[in-house]
Amino acid sequence: MRSVHQRIAVTATALVLASGGLVAGTANALSAGAQAAAHPAATALLSSCSQAYLPLPDPACTPGTLNPSVTQSTIGSTICVSGWTATVRPSTSYTNKLKAQQIIAYGYSDTNLSDYEEDHFIPLELGGNPTDPANLWPEPHSGTATSSQKDGVETKLKYAVCAHKVTLAAAQNALVTDWTTAVARLGL
Repeated sequence: MRSVHQRIAVTATALVLASGGLVAGTANALSAGAQAAAHPAATALLSSCSQAYLPLPDPACTPGTLNPSVTQSTIGSTICVSGWTATVRPSTSYTNKLKAQQIIAYGYSDTNLSDYEEDHFIPLELGGNPTDPANLWPEPHSGTATSSQKDGVETKLKYAVCAHKVTLAAAQNALVTDWTTAVARLGL
């Protein structure tokens, strides 16, 4: 399985090449106008995503991307600061529009927006990119491993990173590899 950094590099290259210069993965949340402008070209690349990977997203559509402002050396001023994620979280007008498009791309028969969380595959609290569609996907609230269960895993991993029990990169890799086994894989 490729590391998160390899998957991110491949995804970033594909996005740039396929969209004729669209640069995905900005360090800061984009302004509402910039989000709207960047959004259609990026999501056009995700026209057919598979549900076969559930409870994980399709790695071709949603491989996860990182916020370059969050590194092991910056966790003390970013993710480990209470309330920091609110400073980078995209607006619901952006995520709801993306969620509606991605529900179609994933081929979900249930198209009710409230039945999904527009989830950051690599969560903001672990340095995931806030606005890149390659890091966002419509995660079902129902099933054997749900969005609320993933939220609990993300919180445990963040606490472990901030307590210096695991590195940021190890937590990101474990989550992207399989969030349902990430806590056990890291011995937490």
